[in-house]
Amino acid sequence: MGVVNLGLIGAGRIGKVHAATITREIPDAKISVVADIFVEAARGAAELYGIPKYTGDPEEVFADPTVDAVVICSSTDTHAKFIERAAMAGKHVFCEKPISHDLRAIDRALAAVEESGVKLQIGFQRRFDPNFRRVRELIANGSIGKPYLVHIISRDPAPPPIDYIKVSGGIFLDMTIHDFDMARFLLGEEVEEVYAIGGVMVDPAVGEAGDVDTALITFRYVSGAMGTIDNCRKAVYGYDQRVEVFGSGGRAIAHNETPTRTTFMDGDGLHGDNPLHFFLERYRVAYADEMRAFVKAIEEDTEPLVTGLDGKIPVVMGLAAWKSLREHRPVRLPEAG
Repeated sequence: MGVVNLGLIGAGRIGKVHAATITREIPDAKISVVADIFVEAARGAAELYGIPKYTGDPEEVFADPTVDAVVICSSTDTHAKFIERAAMAGKHVFCEKPISHDLRAIDRALAAVEESGVKLQIGFQRRFDPNFRRVRELIANGSIGKPYLVHIISRDPAPPPIDYIKVSGGIFLDMTIHDFDMARFLLGEEVEEVYAIGGVMVDPAVGEAGDVDTALITFRYVSGAMGTIDNCRKAVYGYDQRVEVFGSGGRAIAHNETPTRTTFMDGDGLHGDNPLHFFLERYRVAYADEMRAFVKAIEEDTEPLVTGLDGKIPVVMGLAAWKSLREHRPVRLPEAG
């Protein structure tokens, strides 16, 4: 079909990540228009990435007949309605996570996508990280035997702004949601029950905003395999992203990425680099690969690798985790919707 014309909605931090990736690394796609309700942000992105048109009204993107697909990077509260608008306009959709905090809104968006026949890919970029994909391959080809235990560690270098926390849905829906998706991705099966504990260990203001900043979640798969997710909003040494899967035939581990693999030893001990600072550096390759996959699904008329259902289930898991934390008990996913 030639070059895929994209409309970008949202010119904030993640919007700029995708704009840079598409313009520099995806020759089969181009961004023809960028929209942001803060029109100066749209103008700045257009100038920086050579996008020919910018606007302060996302409706202009949906109405543009030259746009084949939209990339939704706006605030979470707009995701579901923008998916519906794109579907009504017959445009394929890439949408950052989460689709919504409201399961009914998610269902309406997914129904609109199904009715229109457009493609929808959700932005769980960690699935495209080469390290995590290799762990998935080792599990899928039987190298570790029957999986018994899954450990996922995800710790940020610093908490986000409190104003963000107040609208983000909290740690389970803005941070752990990636780990819930990773749990499903690694084993290729569903989680049936979660149990969450958490506390405010880093910043009292997080608790005042109704959130926790440190959490431990245990979960059980339908097969009986078990797992843990270890989250904290602050790791002083950098962005800590690791997984381990242990099974009857061995284990597979994905370690942190560091600027170099060099170590230095002196009289004070062995020294090496800290992990990469944050997600922009850690997942640079993954962001490019997920967008290539989206464009390829459009070009080849195949199902996206991360579907709308893949976008919904981690939200259900996040809601179950909140219910578990508040009620001090394990929660089965159907209880959360």
